[in-house]
Amino acid sequence: MLNTMLTLFLLGMTLILSACATKTGPAEAYKGETPKQIFQAGELDMQKGDYSEAIKRFEALDVQYPLERETELAEVQLVYAYYRKEEYPMAVAAADRFTRLHPMSQYTDYVYFIQGLSEFYQNQGVLDRAFSVDLAKRDLVPMKKAFFDFSAIVDRFPNGRYAPVAYQYMIYLRNIMAKHQVQLAQFYYDRKAFVAAVNRANGVLQHYEGSPSVPPALVVMVKSYRELGLKREETDTMALLQYNYPNSSYVREAR
Repeated sequence: MLNTMLTLFLLGMTLILSACATKTGPAEAYKGETPKQIFQAGELDMQKGDYSEAIKRFEALDVQYPLERETELAEVQLVYAYYRKEEYPMAVAAADRFTRLHPMSQYTDYVYFIQGLSEFYQNQGVLDRAFSVDLAKRDLVPMKKAFFDFSAIVDRFPNGRYAPVAYQYMIYLRNIMAKHQVQLAQFYYDRKAFVAAVNRANGVLQHYEGSPSVPPALVVMVKSYRELGLKREETDTMALLQYNYPNSSYVREAR
């Protein structure tokens, strides 16, 4: 029995080592094909939805033929393939590499756009998207990175085809970040840390003017000033709330 188990173990190890030995890396894969053939086959894999095989081909092309005409476009397609495969960190890394190597490329704005989308979706699971989870309650680091990716498009390529959509994403992300600050302000208020609550809420007024989170931020400020016994600040903030949002539920809540 022991000999049989040992034989099976050795056979299994042999198969594993054999598989590892036959696996070729990007430097060796598709060596019998021209750069054009590798790229076209990768494009075909993309059309079929076989993103894993497309990634292998584009990586091989990048490693074996770094100076060929097809390689720059292959690097672009590599970013998109990782994005479609939902390997968002890899898409971000590939995009960052491309923008550093080709800052003046005709594809740079597109790569920034895919990088922004990858950052945007990186912290979301399938269930989050399906059930509209409040993104303001999640880790905002990827959201902030996505905001800067989209702002790079708007700043550097204002007349490009991706600028209008990127700008809409910036507005959306800005509102998420503002809402997050209000949630933190409310968190501090609920724990009677009223000074911290005022500071967080005031940050919304200073950095996110015009966002939907401004009125709830004013409410937190009014209530916090009241708890702190700062009558003048409470009155001034309440007047600001009433002037800009008269007859709203926010005014009633602040009272």
